[in-house]
Amino acid sequence: MTKALGLVSGGLDSSLAVITLKRQGIEVTGISFETPFFTAAKARQAAAAIDFPLIVVDIASLHLEMVKQPQYGYGRNMNPCIDCHAMMFRLAGERMAAEGFAFLFSGEVLGQRLMSQTAQALHSVAQLSGFPDRVLRPLSAQRLPVTPMEQQGLVDRAQLLDLQGRSRKPQRALATAWGYHDYPGSGGGCLLTEKGFSNQLRDLLQYHPQATVNDVELLKAGRQFRLSAESKLVVGRNLKDNAQLQQRATTQMIQLRCRNFSGPLGLVCGAPSEQDLYRAAAIVAAYGKGQDAAEVEILGWQGEQEFSLRVAPMARKVSRKLMLV
Repeated sequence: MTKALGLVSGGLDSSLAVITLKRQGIEVTGISFETPFFTAAKARQAAAAIDFPLIVVDIASLHLEMVKQPQYGYGRNMNPCIDCHAMMFRLAGERMAAEGFAFLFSGEVLGQRLMSQTAQALHSVAQLSGFPDRVLRPLSAQRLPVTPMEQQGLVDRAQLLDLQGRSRKPQRALATAWGYHDYPGSGGGCLLTEKGFSNQLRDLLQYHPQATVNDVELLKAGRQFRLSAESKLVVGRNLKDNAQLQQRATTQMIQLRCRNFSGPLGLVCGAPSEQDLYRAAAIVAAYGKGQDAAEVEILGWQGEQEFSLRVAPMARKVSRKLMLV
């Protein structure tokens, strides 16, 4: 039996690609990658619903380094889609070669995305992957050149699809016809496509080019404030954020909290000046229960070193000017 390894996000398109191949008797295994910008949660759901084995690989550090300097640049936000797809195909291709799969596939649809799914972009991704003759796009195969897999009889081209364009109506109709009803909506899978997160990431990389995965994870843990070129502040929005900030705090970071009022945890990253530290304390005070007090005591600690600062809570209209949105 022919075995294929597919890049599976769990969305409708990649799920239909799996079903398309399974319907002609091909043994399908999915592979999904996890980074700070997207997870394999939807892929796990699809694997359970459609019944196929799934390999999940964490590529956080490797992917972050690519995001910092993508060869083909970014899309509308900080999304380096061509470089990202090529990386995932390359990593999947290495697994394909090592474990005896006949070819790779994905749920990409010709013309669905204006930058990353043009005919030229699909060709470039296959070439950059290092496995150009082993990549199949089942949903648009009949609109693309015949692949060696079809020529060799590993796949029946007549049973592949001819989808093209941005409309999802044909996919939804296929899902209904094939009895696949419980699938997630499109979009929302990658934080790099979101404007607000991209602005925060762009700021991080501008002032801290050596940013680590932990630094990126902190972008998801609260309000972000740029204090100066040397430092920034993250303020938790709720108990979950506060717990995540505490968990991800390193000994180089300074934690801040109101002493006599309940409120958020603040985390100062970088090398703050004394002015930066007082500014951060005033912001933390502004988001606590003592926001209307004339003065608030803020406790700070860095490793085993502790200190306190007395500050007036910063006016929200002032703090918003420092917030990254």
